[in-house]
Amino acid sequence: MIRLLRYLRDALICSLLVVSLFGSPLQANASEEQAMFAGGCFWCLEHDLEAISGVISADSGYAGGTISSPTYRNHEGHQEVVQLKFDPSILSYEELLRSYWRNVDPLDSSGQFCDRGDSYKPVIFVENDEQELAAQESINFAALELDQPIKEIKVEILSGKRFWLAENYHQDFAEKNPIKYSFYRNSCGRDRRLDHLWGDKAKTNSEWKNR
Repeated sequence: MIRLLRYLRDALICSLLVVSLFGSPLQANASEEQAMFAGGCFWCLEHDLEAISGVISADSGYAGGTISSPTYRNHEGHQEVVQLKFDPSILSYEELLRSYWRNVDPLDSSGQFCDRGDSYKPVIFVENDEQELAAQESINFAALELDQPIKEIKVEILSGKRFWLAENYHQDFAEKNPIKYSFYRNSCGRDRRLDHLWGDKAKTNSEWKNR
């Protein structure tokens, strides 16, 4: 019994020492939040958003539909999405939204760039009421910046959709296949359209006009 008590005492001391030096597992994840966006090909959206300071990780996948375990060959009803984990002490959700908007064509509900169909339509998938409010407000700011009426902004806001991780070969596709990725992106006209829409603010995180 005495030996057991000594063992428990030593284990508790070790645990307290680890926590004091490195923080507890719960503390390590306390500042981590999630966001999920659809905006055309997930290769491109992942590539553009994961480079932002404060983004911890970016994973390509599927969400929005009812099919369980969707695949690239069979994800009818789902959109290609990117799920982000980010540190809100470095990057706010509102700043992340600004970067998202400037990487999509908000005026196109039938797809994005050369990719057409429901799989590629732009959607903001929100995690909670705070994200939904911020997403709704961001529509107003995007309309102002594009000098468009609200009704012309076609990005949807949906809540509570499950994320399904895409196949491994889709993850970090731009990094693993730079030549193929560059050819696809250029031939799809993604950057030309973004530059036309957003001008010198394309793919930047600068402030919304009149905010």
